[in-house]
Amino acid sequence: FPVPCSAILSSYLLGERLNLLGKLGCLLSLVGSTVMVIHAPEDEEVTTLEEMTAKLKEPGFLAYASILLALCFLLIFFLAPRYGQSNILVYLTICSVIGAFSVSSVKGLGIAIKGFFAGQPVLQHPLTWILVITLVASITTQINYLNKSLDIFNTSLVFPIYYVLFTTIVIATSIILFKEWVTMTVVDIIGTVCGFLTIILGVFLLHAFKDMDVSLGNLPQVLQNEQPAPVTRDDKNILIEVDNSSIAPEDKPKVFMLCT
Repeated sequence: FPVPCSAILSSYLLGERLNLLGKLGCLLSLVGSTVMVIHAPEDEEVTTLEEMTAKLKEPGFLAYASILLALCFLLIFFLAPRYGQSNILVYLTICSVIGAFSVSSVKGLGIAIKGFFAGQPVLQHPLTWILVITLVASITTQINYLNKSLDIFNTSLVFPIYYVLFTTIVIATSIILFKEWVTMTVVDIIGTVCGFLTIILGVFLLHAFKDMDVSLGNLPQVLQNEQPAPVTRDDKNILIEVDNSSIAPEDKPKVFMLCT
């Protein structure tokens, strides 16, 4: 429950304000992520570094990893210097894309640690050190750009959007790396797509209406605050009205007209 917790804590501890639509976006993001996790297939069992190496060398994952790296370099060297200070999605997308490599590295290092305690020569395996270097580099990059986002943007917006993007990237990476889509049923596919669309809607509500002053207290006023149409009056009526209001009836001068 990081999305509602971060929104509530930033609201009470940091004094940051999250409007009604932002809270609804947090809720939708949480619901969408939960639906995706429920319908996501189970991980394929990988117990050795050799099996993990074979998974990482598959053409599908290599193409996916290359696309993520190209996107990350594009964001870091081209988009971040130009739009990072004004668009919250730039820095958070970098963190989320790099998160795909950190999660894969943690998965591989977990296998290496199990093998180390089982007496396997995991320290001599080159994949172990590749995973360590990848994990350190990815976590350092994530922390750097996440801190930049927190310095510029509202905390109640940063954490929900980051959680949604990170969860989506991680689930997609897990599906491609371990080929989980092969065992997915039609119901799971529909549930995953619906969850993803719900996440998109939640992120849209968070980002698009962040500056609106909407809450449960002023919602009826916002909906019913209709200004009456102004009445157009000509100068003649205005002059007559001013003249009548400034002079009492008994004090009005009498004008006599003589006609010859």
